[in-house]
Amino acid sequence: MDTEAQPTERDRSSRPAPGTAEGRSRFALVSRITEWVPGGRISLSLLLCLVFLLLISTFVVRPFQIPSGSMENGLRVGDRVLVNRLAYRFGAEPRRGDVVVFDGSGYFGDGDYIKRVVGVGGDHVVCCDKKGRIEVNGRSVDESGFLYPGDAPSSVPFDVEVPDGTLFVLGDHRNVSSDSRDHLGSPGGGMIPVGDVLGRADWIVWPAGHATRLRRAAAYARVPAPSTADARVPAPSVAHARVPAVEGAHG
Repeated sequence: MDTEAQPTERDRSSRPAPGTAEGRSRFALVSRITEWVPGGRISLSLLLCLVFLLLISTFVVRPFQIPSGSMENGLRVGDRVLVNRLAYRFGAEPRRGDVVVFDGSGYFGDGDYIKRVVGVGGDHVVCCDKKGRIEVNGRSVDESGFLYPGDAPSSVPFDVEVPDGTLFVLGDHRNVSSDSRDHLGSPGGGMIPVGDVLGRADWIVWPAGHATRLRRAAAYARVPAPSTADARVPAPSVAHARVPAVEGAHG
């Protein structure tokens, strides 16, 4: 005997027909919003795109235009770079050789700056060794791969200990770069708090002919970690008179 329950007339009629108000309920909110927004669906789509781009710019990548020649030849005036805002968000910290963008307010001046990390917390950075090279934790660094042709590693001698949680930064075009060397006697001693770093510059995206990925300079790969033997109170930083930097704002 067939005991399977047969659908009643009520069962059949209780199912909403396609296209009824119940079937369209999932689109009701969108419809109400498009009716409220001037321009309807087109305006709503543009608004959502703008919100998406704002979120990307705030939390993922941010465009930055190079305003001065302080990072030549690698970065030229007018270049557009993409700054990776997630590079240091999940426990990672800036490393020697990274090119970073940071908020210089209170340290370098109002605005954002882009420089190369030369020393991290605990490092002992000296200029210069007998061959005129910068020395980090007792290891001389050959910066010829990115230093502007004809520039010395520094025309200003210095001997600094980088406090924990801060960075010692220099421009690649040392003769025109206003960087940590120029602020050795200022509050903070020319060091940049890691918390003020906005991100790492990872790509040049404009002009198209200069587009490339920016990689961490390998010159610092052999620099040893700071040791307790090297930890000491540094000698007073020497900052002799130098030619005023011709770097533009936010360089």
